[in-house]
Amino acid sequence: MAQRSGNWMTVAEFCEEMGIARTTFDDWRAKQRAPKAIRLPNGSLRIRRTDFETWLDTLEDAA
Repeated sequence: MAQRSGNWMTVAEFCEEMGIARTTFDDWRAKQRAPKAIRLPNGSLRIRRTDFETWLDTLEDAA
């Protein structure tokens, strides 16, 4: 298994943590429902862990 960085998540790590398929992530991203991500020069995406946590907080159901 790849070493995890404390500050950044790969898309694979995000999908694993959320229990979703990559296609679901791509769909959410196309609909602007995924957390913010940066594109590296090699084309891969990274998600800042703090952005992930903030995004999760927005999904909480207040009811």
